[in-house]
Amino acid sequence: MLRRLVAALAGLAVVLVAALYAAPASAAPVTRVLVFSKTAGFRHSSIPNGIAAIQQLGSQNGFTVTATEDANQFTTANLAQYQVVVFLSTTGDVLNATQQTAFQSYIASGKGYVGIHAAADTEYDWAWYGGLVGAYFSSHPAIQQANVLRQETGHPLTSFLPATWTRTDEWYSYRTNPEPNVRVLLKLDESSYSGGTMGGNHPITWCQNYGGGRAFYTGLGHTEASYTEANFTRLLLGGIQWAGGATTADCTPRSAPPVSGTAIRAGANNLFVTAGSGNLIANASAASTTAQRFDVVDLGGGNVALKSRANGMYVCAENAGANPLIANRAAVGGWETFARVNNPDGTVSFRAQANGRYVVAENAGAAALIANRTAIGAWEKFTLTTS
Repeated sequence: MLRRLVAALAGLAVVLVAALYAAPASAAPVTRVLVFSKTAGFRHSSIPNGIAAIQQLGSQNGFTVTATEDANQFTTANLAQYQVVVFLSTTGDVLNATQQTAFQSYIASGKGYVGIHAAADTEYDWAWYGGLVGAYFSSHPAIQQANVLRQETGHPLTSFLPATWTRTDEWYSYRTNPEPNVRVLLKLDESSYSGGTMGGNHPITWCQNYGGGRAFYTGLGHTEASYTEANFTRLLLGGIQWAGGATTADCTPRSAPPVSGTAIRAGANNLFVTAGSGNLIANASAASTTAQRFDVVDLGGGNVALKSRANGMYVCAENAGANPLIANRAAVGGWETFARVNNPDGTVSFRAQANGRYVVAENAGAAALIANRTAIGAWEKFTLTTS
């Protein structure tokens, strides 16, 4: 009797422990994944490598992988069998209207999307998809090494990565910054490579809850070698498992701290001046990123230099003032020196030492800033603010 009682208690203990550690019903494991790699534009040679890597992740982690380039697979009935659909370097217009509706309904049912690299170079005319992927591709420089910066120490999708992850890839810039709408997990350090266009705030991997489902995107994955990198494939696995509802992670947008520095608003169009790797232009309705922030460095004698917080470079009246202003100089010389003129109406104007001419928001602000005016008018006036 005593032995039976002990055995019964031991069995009860096992049941209780199992109940404590069992995954909840809402966190069922991922069992089926669809990898979609149709291209209607540029085709990446790494697509077969990506398919093989995801298939290997599946065999190691208990899910089957179906790879297809057939958009006819996007029906409500067929998609229902998958927890996650991966867009692997898709390009261009890959789904028709009926297929788009089926995929949108699939996400609305609580399922998941994972976008890899050129998934952001896809379906430019489908606004819903643009929201799902988070941001559309804009440009990229040549393949090169860069530093990827982890944004949180303990986030489940990136906690295994080093704080600074140095690797080689093709580094995408995007048409818009997705940060207000997504949880940014990784950013690029644009000072670690050449050719970036997003300045000091360059997201490259993010996640979000969207349209009733979950979406994970990474801009990494252009090269064939990416798919043999342990850190990269682990990142993909985490994205797949989270998008499929098997794991939990906070993918709500993070409240960003206030951006410091001085913002320059053009009187020509009441928009803020943006810097980065291109010419300065008054085109931003808000000064919410470092791309619209400068350090106004007092050089004495009424002269100043403007140092962009986007890339840490000084604004130059390039080609002795004959070319538009650009933040591309590491030190201050004659072409980086401007006389600050305090106007009676509280605005300021800048006269380039390079040619003695005033900086103008050319074409009522529609064109790049250039030092080519001999007198101060409305287009040569700017307002400085630190708020």
